[in-house]
Amino acid sequence: MNRPNLTHPDLRPSAAPAPAPALAPPRQLPRRPLDLRVRTRRIQVEELVVDDPGKVLDHAQRAALTAPDTAAVLGHSPTTPLTLPAAAALLCALHEPGELAAMGLRLTRHTTHVTASDQQTEPVSLELSYAPDDPEA
Repeated sequence: MNRPNLTHPDLRPSAAPAPAPALAPPRQLPRRPLDLRVRTRRIQVEELVVDDPGKVLDHAQRAALTAPDTAAVLGHSPTTPLTLPAAAALLCALHEPGELAAMGLRLTRHTTHVTASDQQTEPVSLELSYAPDDPEA
């Protein structure tokens, strides 16, 4: 009976395959919770006109004494009076629209622009605008 030649490298019985090196399981990153926060932005714009320039200037001069830093940004100094546009801007910065009517300014349009978004969807926008009833009409 012929026996195989066990000395030839190709004819040697193969040894059991070496065990594969133990692989560490893939590292699991902590799962971030789904961000459900919704961010909103509301911008309100009140458009006003000067009805009584004398009142606006008088009120603005008094306002400049109580808020000198704000008035200085608009160009006011002890030697430089406020212009009518700067006076109107100062009053609008320091007072609510309801208070401005008594100071010679009239609200002509109010606009509110709102956007809302989260991280998963496109933002949504809404703009509402109204003009108060004209008392002279």
